[in-house]
Parts: sequence; C-alpha cells; structure tokens
Amino acid sequence: MDKETKRKETFPVMGMSCASCAARVSKTLNGQHGVYEANVSYAAATAQVVYNPEECSAADLRLAVREAGYDLLTDDGADEKTVESEHEKEYRLLRRQTIAAIALAVPILVMSVFFMDADFTKYATWLLSTVVVFGFGRRFYVNTWRQLKHRSANMDTLVATSTGIAYLFSVFNLFFPDFWLSRGIEPHVYFESASVIIAFILLGRLLEARAKQKTSTAIKKLMGLPPTSTAIKKLMGLQPKTVTILTDKGEMSIPIEQARAGDTIIVKPGERIAVDGIVVSGESYVDESTLTGEPIPARKKKGEAVFAGSINQKGSFRFKAYKTGQDTMLAQIIRMVQEAQGSKVPVQQMVDKVAAVFVPTIMTLSVLSFLLWWIFAPSMGFVHGILAMVTVLIIACPCALGLATPTALIVGIGKGAENGILIKDATSLEVARKIDAIILDKTGTITEGHPAVTDAYWREGTTGKRDILYSLERLSEHPLAEALTTALKDGKALPIDHFENIPGQGVKGVAEGMTYYAGSLELLNANHIQADDHMREKAENWQKEAKTVIWFADSKQAIAVIAITDKIKKTSTEAIKTLRKIGVEVYMLTGDNEAAAKSIAEKTGIEHYQAKALPQDKARFIMRMQAEGHKVAMVGDGINDSAALAQADLSIAMGKGSDIAMDTAMVTILSSDLTKVGEAIRLSQLTIRTIHQNLFWAFIYNVIAIPIAAGALYPVNGFLLNPMIGGAAMAFSSVSVVTNSLRLKRKKLSREDASRPCPDSTCTTNNHTNPINEKPMKYEFKIEGMMCGHCRAHVEKALNTIEGVKATVTLEPPVASIESDHELRLEDLQQTITEEAGDYKILNI
Repeated sequence: MDKETKRKETFPVMGMSCASCAARVSKTLNGQHGVYEANVSYAAATAQVVYNPEECSAADLRLAVREAGYDLLTDDGADEKTVESEHEKEYRLLRRQTIAAIALAVPILVMSVFFMDADFTKYATWLLSTVVVFGFGRRFYVNTWRQLKHRSANMDTLVATSTGIAYLFSVFNLFFPDFWLSRGIEPHVYFESASVIIAFILLGRLLEARAKQKTSTAIKKLMGLPPTSTAIKKLMGLQPKTVTILTDKGEMSIPIEQARAGDTIIVKPGERIAVDGIVVSGESYVDESTLTGEPIPARKKKGEAVFAGSINQKGSFRFKAYKTGQDTMLAQIIRMVQEAQGSKVPVQQMVDKVAAVFVPTIMTLSVLSFLLWWIFAPSMGFVHGILAMVTVLIIACPCALGLATPTALIVGIGKGAENGILIKDATSLEVARKIDAIILDKTGTITEGHPAVTDAYWREGTTGKRDILYSLERLSEHPLAEALTTALKDGKALPIDHFENIPGQGVKGVAEGMTYYAGSLELLNANHIQADDHMREKAENWQKEAKTVIWFADSKQAIAVIAITDKIKKTSTEAIKTLRKIGVEVYMLTGDNEAAAKSIAEKTGIEHYQAKALPQDKARFIMRMQAEGHKVAMVGDGINDSAALAQADLSIAMGKGSDIAMDTAMVTILSSDLTKVGEAIRLSQLTIRTIHQNLFWAFIYNVIAIPIAAGALYPVNGFLLNPMIGGAAMAFSSVSVVTNSLRLKRKKLSREDASRPCPDSTCTTNNHTNPINEKPMKYEFKIEGMMCGHCRAHVEKALNTIEGVKATVTLEPPVASIESDHELRLEDLQQTITEEAGDYKILNI
C-alpha cells in the first residue's frame, strides 16, 4: 500500500474502565473499513490507529467507537491540555465519590457487625447502602446498561451484577423474611457487603488512576506539562508562549504559533528555545539535557543546530528557524514516545484474547458456582450459592491483566526518553534484551566524529590545486570531508561536473576539464594512478600513528596526501567495558585503515575489529553473526550504514536524532554518548522483566482467587470467602500491578546496576585485539613477454616468493591475479619478476 494513503494517529479514548473495554474498542476500530491496524492501551487511555483517510475519516472512527459505548476524541481542539482537563475532571469526580462511599460504608459495616440484633440496624443499613450502591456507585450501573445496549460486557458489568444481586437479595430478605422462615432458613441481609464492595472498588479505581498519572510523567515533561494534573491550567516547561523575532522594524515579540520557518529568532540569556534552527550569529552554551540526557550544556556557535525545548545559558545569539510547531525535533520525540507507549509486545496479543472473553467466562463461572451450591447443598445452598456467585463476580479482575504490559511500557519507555533514549516500539524492547553482539562504527560512534587535519604534503608546484580539493570535499557526505573543508576554509569554490560518491573509497569529479579523485589509496590503485615514494613514505608513517590518510590526485598522479585524526570520546572506553560486562560482545567495523582501526581497538578494549570495511561488508558480517545464532545490534548514523542497520536485529542511531535516523532506527540515542547503548539494553531487560512479573501475578491471582471465591475450600475446612474481602483483593490486584511498574522509575541504568555477569576475564580494557576475517587485497596485472607454459610458471613462482602474496598467472589471457595481505607497488612487483623470472614486464590493466 502506498505510504501516502496511510495515516497514523493517536486518539484519546474516554469511558474505558477495564481491559475488556480496551479489547472492545480495539475490535471495533479494527473492524472499520479502511483501518489497517488499531492498538488500544487501557493504561494510557489512547487508541493508536493506522488508517486510510480516503476510505474512512476520524469522524467515522469516532462514530463507530461511540456506537460501541465509548468515545474517541478526534477533534483538532482535543489537544493534550483538553484531554488532561477531561481526565482531571473525571479524577475529581471519582475522588469525591470514593470519599463519600467510604464515609457511609464504614458506619454500615460497624452497625452490621456490632449492632446486628438492633431493630434499626437493618433499615438504617438499607437506606445508607442504597445511597452508596445507586448514588456513589451509579457509574457501574450506567456503564453496564450502556454495554448491555451494545450486547457487550466489561468489568463494570461484573461489579454491577454482583452488588446488584447482593442488594436485591438483601432487600427481599428484609421485607419478605417469612419466605425463608417458612422453609426453616434464617434470612440474612448483605447491605454491608454491597456497600463495602462499591467503596473498595472505587478506592481501587482512584489509586489506579493516580498511579497511571505518575506513569506518564516523562511525556508530560517533554510536552511542557507539569507532572501532576492538578496544575493543568498552568502551562510551564518546554514550550514558551512567545518568541522574539527580528524584522525590518526591529525586534518583535509574537505568539509561538505564529513563528515560521525562515524567521530570524533572538534568544536571550535564560530563555527557552522555541523552535528548531541554525545559529546565524553570536554564541552561547545551551542546556539540551531534557532532549539528550546529557547534563553538560553544549556550546553553540554560528552554523550549529539548536532545538526546541532546550534552555539558553548566559550568552545570547540569533538563529534562523527551519522547523516549527509539529515539525520540531521535540514534537517528533513526543510523537515517537507516545506511539511506542501505545505499542504492544508479542505476549500482549495473548493477553488481549484472554481479556476479550474474560467477562463472559466469569459470568458463566459465577452462575455455575451458584447452581452447584444450590444442587449439592440443599439446606444453605441457595444462600451460599448467592454469596459464592457475588464473590466470583467481584474477585475476578481483567484489569490486572490489562494493566500488566502497558503500564510497564509507559514507565520504561518514558524513563528512556528522560535519559535521551528513544524506543521506537515495544518489539524493539523485546529484541534489545536478547542482544549478545553489537557492531560499532568508528567515526562518530567511538570517536568524536569531528576529525581534524594534522598533516599535509603537497607535491611541488601543485598547491594551486587546493581550490579543486576544497570544491570536491564541499560536495562529499563523508564525515572526514568537513575536516578537509575546514582546513581549506580559505579555498575558492569552483564548479564541479560529474561529481560521484564512491562508497568506501572516496569521491571524484571533473574540474577545469580534468578528472580529480580524493579518497583512499585503493581509489588511486583502482584508477591506475601513480604516487611517488616520498608521498607513500609519508602516508605509511602517518598510518602507523593511527591517522587516516586521504589522497588527492588527478587522472595521472597523486597531487597531495593529507593526514586526519579523530579523538576517542571520553565515555567510549567505559561504555565498551560496560557492554562486555553485561554479556554483550563488541565488534568494530570501520572503513578506515588497518593501523587506525587497530589503534582505536586497543585503546578502547575492543577485541574484534575489521578495517577497510565497505557498507556491504558490514551487512554481510551481521548476516554471518546471525547465522551463528547471535542477536546482533548495529550502531550507526542511519544513513551511511543503512544496509547494516536494516540487516541487524536491533538498529541503533546515534547523534542528535536526524529525521532519517529517527524514522528508520529501532532505538535512537539523542546524545552522542555511547554509554546510552548499554543503558538502552539494561532498560529493555528491566522493562520486559517487569512485564513478565506483572503478567505472572495477574494470572496467578485469578487462577487462585476464582476457585476460592467459588467455595473450593468449603468442603475441606468450611471456609467461604466473604464478598467484601473479594472486593478488597480485586482492588489490590490492579493497584499492585501499577505499583510494580512504577518501581522501574527508581531503577538505575548505569553500569553498577548491570544484571548479567562478565562472561570472562576480558571485560577490562586490554591490548589484545583480533582483526575480523581480514580480506586480502586483490589485484590484476597484465604480463608481457610470456611465450609458453614454462614462462607462465616462472612468473607465477616469482610472484609467490613475495611474503603475504598468493598469485595465479594465466597464459591466455596473459594476466596475473594476485591476493595480498598488504598494499603492493607496481615497481616492487617488476623488480621481483626481473630478479626471479627474467625479462618479463608487468603492467596495469
């Protein structure tokens, strides 16, 4: 299906009271024509819908949900403030009803226990319980009637049915006691059970609502909302209300909604940045901790990007806006976190199926319990059957099942966002916890990614070619290009024709009628370009110092050789050590030379590395690791490493969250700190573990509680569970699941809290490194002067005397195919052939 015909939106859902409600709304939305996928989160009270706007509209979706007995807020005005206001209004009503219900339930319980024989007790408890059940508990009966009209049932149905039966049974016994007395049965009233059950369940709902509010603290911080909904009227935080722009008439303050791309915005000390843009003048330090998780403010000067939501420090500057409103990185982060929190792990599909049939199943079991009691216990079977039926209806709880997964996801993904770790969806969390091998690129991941030119040698009389090199590198996308253009910043931009990026080798283009190349020595060799001995010697010395060497040449010979180096990030060594400590083996694959790769590997404690790796080599290496049974993560920039990122089980994009990276990567690290990768894996382990804990206790609770409620222990020890205790247990089960999820907020993601032991003694940084599957360099040369098979054999034998060389020579055509573990020079090959084989010539093909 075309991407243009798909729209993904998240809508608030009103009126859900349990997991069965969420299952009902999900089924309704997924049944609509034009809807590709719909996921409903009971914990977040949202529906994430992927649909075709040409086949169904948001209004159609809302109508369908309303017909199912709920409401979908689809209006443009239904922003976060409106939704929060609705939730706050509902929360205040629930709190008033809970307090009032408890205030009346307590005297009802006291009178029923201590004054049960008093004449006034039965009538007083009847009047008070009527207020509690049908006044403060009215919501349960209204929702039940609404569900009944749509031929469905939910948790409210269980509550209304059970308390309604207990209340009506008690009223019958109060006004018609002779019906039972004539049969030799003493009638009892259970007004206290109905009242206390309503009070307990309202209290459980209140505690659950409060806990669910806490789970969304992270996203509220990002959106500029205060953590507590009681302060909803006061927007404070990340999004300022006004912005100062520069106009022809001077400075002007305008509402943030009126800011447009292209505006020049003035930022003063202490102000919060309103939109994304590029600094055009001035400089300052900007606190980006809310976005990236890095506590140290970042220096911003001309040409650098600033992002909405960050806070300017003491300096002042001007920047040109290029993204506003819903297009800013902050808005992207918010959408990404919301979508991730609404996604589902694979195990949730099974939970959804259980929730969909839970209420009808429980109602069937409750009726079955009543019938079994009535049939097999003739004397008190009817009364005990009523109590068992009420208790089964009350104690069964689909809410705990429905809250188990989404609450843990909301807290876990929110915690990641607070730490600058964006998780794309729940499946990414499931994959991340299983990672046992991670592939790192060198430039920008392990190193700073801001290399600088340290040395340069130009062939005599060629310094005038600097402008051509500058012009070529201006067009290159490689990270090293910036270092060259910075070093040649006084250069003049010349027109370049037929410019081409050659992956893994460099660039080429035509200037002033001649083709020029800039890149690796392989690029020169592939185009049969000569380099003199002095330049080669310079390059070899620089490579021994772990510097990257860039060659510049025309179509005939090398013009210059330049050395560039890149500093290792301060946190990289510790991050790699941490990854190995939690059981993840680290591999470095880089397009850089052998000496530079080995040096970085030794300094950071990486045992396995591969130099001169092309983008396709990285993807092939990941495939090989996967074939061996490994779960592999790839850390890259989301652009140059796209093939490897796509192949990896888990793709992680580093940096400031470019559009491409945030769209394609399963995990985005907003800062450039490699330690966040280990924290992301740790976070996934904690979150999935919490989900499993929640599901275990939710299932165990129902498996144990329902048989006990039905009276399974009565034949053994005469124990029959009181419905009031059942109501308290049901309320506690939901609250305990949410509380367990909230424990994630206090968990540490740092190395000290790592869960898996170090697999061996190599966890500490060491100098023992192993090149990965070193690929031999391949060459083909033309051989002149061979007349027969003996000539061919002489040349082949001569070439194979060179250490590290494997040569095969053919007579027809007269070609030498050579594999070598080091670079070969044509002059050296010619000398060996002359000395060992005779008068034969070796030439480039």
